Amino acid sequence: MKRVKLAYGERNSQFGHLYLPPAPADGPVPLIVLVHGGYWSTEFALTIESAIARDLADRGAIVWNIEYRRVGEDGGGWPRTGNDVIAALSALDAPVRYALPEDIAGRVAWSDVSVIGHSAGGQLAVWAVSRLGARTKRASVTTVIAQAAALDLCFGDRPARPSLRALMGASIAQAPQLYADASPVDQPPFPAHVVAIHGDLDTSLPAEISRDYVRRASAAGQSAELIIVAGEGHDVFVDPRSRGHLETVRVLGLPRRTKY
Repeated sequence: MKRVKLAYGERNSQFGHLYLPPAPADGPVPLIVLVHGGYWSTEFALTIESAIARDLADRGAIVWNIEYRRVGEDGGGWPRTGNDVIAALSALDAPVRYALPEDIAGRVAWSDVSVIGHSAGGQLAVWAVSRLGARTKRASVTTVIAQAAALDLCFGDRPARPSLRALMGASIAQAPQLYADASPVDQPPFPAHVVAIHGDLDTSLPAEISRDYVRRASAAGQSAELIIVAGEGHDVFVDPRSRGHLETVRVLGLPRRTKY
């Protein structure tokens, strides 16, 4: 398997790791974008998705695992953090396209891109795809998988968590429109299918957030579905052996693996 570091901007955290499959299958080659979670904070980086990226590449996919400016570094905070994810998705046109070997580049499924976001990364993934209208100049996003995601930044009318307050730079009471503008559940429908996958034992972000998102987004005209994973919690989605990850693989239509 080959991994290449590519910059999509000039700032230190505006880069991603591009994973190439060791032996892509015949036919179209899947293209997947990963958006890591971690409270939008520099305490976490794209490397928490490295095992997932390798697993997806081993199943025959090209994987673009992206970094972005987070709270705790220069330029981190809203909306710059979200705009970095938009820029990273737009980088599929270049430099990602130009980094692909000739034997793969012509077979990439550019019209059927999948974006996966976990936790805070789920908020960023759904928001960014919505803002792009699920399209870059040369690629179309057809599926967004939101894993245990922060899909409603004002869920339950509770005070924002310190991590979210740090991202937004204000409380919900001080800047309600800012929170709504950043909240996936408040985005207009876009032409991709959102799959919200959530463990029923999640104590960090309750599964009710995903359930409520699918209900409200569907009512607004967004294509969306909910998958509840029994017996698993919040962090299982970064473990390639978990049922949560296997549900993700099933949604993507990738082949199963017999061992790790």
